[in-house]
Amino acid sequence: MQTLTFARKDARPYRILCLGAHCDDIEIGCGGTVLRLVRELGDVAVHWVVFCSTEERKREAEACAELFLKGVREKHVIIKDYRDGFLPHYAIQVKEFFEELKPVAPDLILTHHDVDRHQDHRLVSELTWNTWRNHMILEYEIAKYDGDLGTPNFFVPLSAADCKTKVDHILAGFASQRSKHWFTPDTFLALARLRGLESCAPENFAEAFYARKVVI
Repeated sequence: MQTLTFARKDARPYRILCLGAHCDDIEIGCGGTVLRLVRELGDVAVHWVVFCSTEERKREAEACAELFLKGVREKHVIIKDYRDGFLPHYAIQVKEFFEELKPVAPDLILTHHDVDRHQDHRLVSELTWNTWRNHMILEYEIAKYDGDLGTPNFFVPLSAADCKTKVDHILAGFASQRSKHWFTPDTFLALARLRGLESCAPENFAEAFYARKVVI
């Protein structure tokens, strides 16, 4: 098993771009990794971009992003208002916005998996690779009824504390989702425990990603 260490290339902040189709996707898919990177790297600049929302969910997403990015001096939280489930029908506008994000020049991009069965997730992943071709891109996973979990090849071990903080933030931040049958602590902890098992994580928890290409 190879180990890759995230590190800044120079004195500037380590730039992270988080992309999510919906208001809780980033938190669910890679929230623990964000918490770990913010703590371990210290000096980071984060762009946090969500594409689909309503007014209620936008307020939740902004508040929850602040929880995950506590202590980050340079952060840009952008919540767009495209309609949930219809994102591919706005593909031209979404593509144009991706082009506006190009100057961010991130060191790390966290985005959706390209074979996710949710059409909104797939479009975000497709446009990520279309926009950035020589960047470090990790595709996170979202557990769902469709049953599209696969075999990821990149693992980020999480401390038990970070895993708990992630779950606590998600549950506290998205009150509108509490009636959903899947929106429970054991859902998030179960997947993290499974990925921790697969990666021999020191504290038993991990988040997993798909990495098409890694150059070190």
